[in-house]
Amino acid sequence: MAVKHGSLSINSENIFPIIKKWLYSDHDIFVRELVSNGCDAITKLKKLEVMGEYSFPEGYKPEIQVIVNPDEKTLKFIDNGIGMTAEEVEKYITQIAFSGATQFLEKYKDKTTDDQIIGHFGLGFYSAFMVADEVHIDTLSYTEGAQPVHWTCDGGTEYDIREGNKNTVGTEITLFLNEDCLEFANEYRMREILEKYCSFMPVHIYLSKANAPQEYETIDESELRDDDVVVEHIHEDSKTEEKENENGEKEVVEVSPAKDKVKINKRPVSISDINPLWMKHPNECTDDEYKEFYRKVFMDYKEPLFWIHLNMDYPFNLKGILYFPKINTEYDSIEGTIKLYNNQVFIADNIKEVIPEFLLLLKGVIDCPDLPLNVSRSALQNDGFVQKISEYISKKVADKLTGMCKTDRESYEKYWDDISPFIKYGCIKDSKFAEKMGDYVLFKNLDGKYLTLKDCIEENKKEDAEAQTEEKKEDTAADENKDAQEKEPEKTIIFYVTDEVQQSQYINMFKEAGKDAVILKHNIDSAFISSLEQKHQDVQFKRIDADLTEEMKGEGTTDEETVKALTELFRKNLHKDKLEVRVENLKNESVSAMVTLSEESRRMQDMMRMYNMYGMDPNMFGGQETLILNANHPLVKYLAENKESDKAPVICEQLYDLAMMSHKQLSPEEMTKFVQRSNEILLMIAK
Repeated sequence: MAVKHGSLSINSENIFPIIKKWLYSDHDIFVRELVSNGCDAITKLKKLEVMGEYSFPEGYKPEIQVIVNPDEKTLKFIDNGIGMTAEEVEKYITQIAFSGATQFLEKYKDKTTDDQIIGHFGLGFYSAFMVADEVHIDTLSYTEGAQPVHWTCDGGTEYDIREGNKNTVGTEITLFLNEDCLEFANEYRMREILEKYCSFMPVHIYLSKANAPQEYETIDESELRDDDVVVEHIHEDSKTEEKENENGEKEVVEVSPAKDKVKINKRPVSISDINPLWMKHPNECTDDEYKEFYRKVFMDYKEPLFWIHLNMDYPFNLKGILYFPKINTEYDSIEGTIKLYNNQVFIADNIKEVIPEFLLLLKGVIDCPDLPLNVSRSALQNDGFVQKISEYISKKVADKLTGMCKTDRESYEKYWDDISPFIKYGCIKDSKFAEKMGDYVLFKNLDGKYLTLKDCIEENKKEDAEAQTEEKKEDTAADENKDAQEKEPEKTIIFYVTDEVQQSQYINMFKEAGKDAVILKHNIDSAFISSLEQKHQDVQFKRIDADLTEEMKGEGTTDEETVKALTELFRKNLHKDKLEVRVENLKNESVSAMVTLSEESRRMQDMMRMYNMYGMDPNMFGGQETLILNANHPLVKYLAENKESDKAPVICEQLYDLAMMSHKQLSPEEMTKFVQRSNEILLMIAK
């Protein structure tokens, strides 16, 4: 063929510099694009072979070779796919943004639907110019009598095309790297990139270094394959040792049999797993395979709790595996990784348009060939379609969890403490997910029993009704003038614990009073119970130190003068002029003092901490800690009778700090004073 010189046909004015510099945010993505194009070429050839329009040569193995050459500063991508004629090179390469894959599918759409083609855009090839000063293409079409083609372009808008010398069907792309991008000629850097983008592409991918010395390996002769290059046959004689038998006699025993081995050229190892686990049917996968895949992809050697295998063909094609990892909430940040693939080509991690936000806490892979990607395959275009994909994923997760709870409640309860943050976050973020999971959210009570919200309501309703009856008696006078319809409906109070150790005093009092509470100690629980209260207007959550329940109080009252005197005494010795003090007759006489804080005030303080509003006074939002003194405790009786004692200040401070320690952590300064004071008290006892 004659040498031809021409200009690239660009569909938009001055688009080439934009492609070269700004089309992709990550420059290493050119590797994905060129390897994907090679996969497309091989897939097209397979389709033609299936349709009887082409016959593979003997011993044909579809593969892509990536060859780095740091000496010559080049990088090659070689495939044995469909190849191109000179006319096709002009059509698909020189006319930027004309998609060869699209036209191919259109031509053969009625003949076969097997093996999806990765490419959607003709721009992928030009990502090479982000890193190369010059690009060469050598290609030979599969068509009978085709001539090899050599195409060159130096990054401008002009190219040369002439007859080439390639003698095998397929395409070889050579990148002459610019000085700023020589890292891509490094074998280890290229392996890293290939493993990032191409680990699961549907064609074997091999990486090698040009002019590297030949490496060898030795195998058993029985393992020899037809395609192995034999260097040397090796015979190893058997090995024997003299050993003493059961009768105490010495005899020669064979410890290693004779072996015939073969030294061969080291076999290339494919970077890509062409049949990833998510592409298989769930019935074909074992638990060990799921666990091994998890370790390999996420480098996490803690076994996942369980997983969900997504496998859908209609109304869109979607496959994947979502893992629920085991989280150590004390040390681990709850942040997962969902890897998104398009026809086994890695697109990106954690694309929020596709993955429901709450599932970003999980780890997994999702492969959706139907994703409407933009030209750089890194963003999404059709919001409505993508939303349906997201909703489907959320639905499948909910179905898996509810199914587990119904059919294997024991396992569900075993996993609950680990998976509850995911589920609660999902209920807050996704109303449809919350609706499906409503009856399957569990609450662990003080005895370690798991209850649903419905169970909690049933167990607490009677106690709540009794407590509210007592409150009504006290507030009868205030309520007489209110219209019955204006009264707020009675609410079921569900008490909860956030720290079993710190709040142990309150827990013991609750158990003695025959009351129960649920354990809610994760950071997300505060927001979760608020969302539940919005959906269930007849339910209210209260921490067990929000107030005293009637069951904890004994009979009798304390006279007002004693209450006033103790209030003044504590305010004076603690230097807290606004301290709220109540004196109650508690049934548990071992409790000297305790602190309560209204649920509303606590949640307001939690919100202030969440939004870093530490400079504001929590009391400005109404309510503060209330010190409750047990009138039946000897120390409180002593203070009531000996207000002027020189021991009173120490006792007041110690009682207050002990009560606060069961309520929340002391500040460093408060803890220092508490320890010093405790030592002083011990010295007083010793004397």
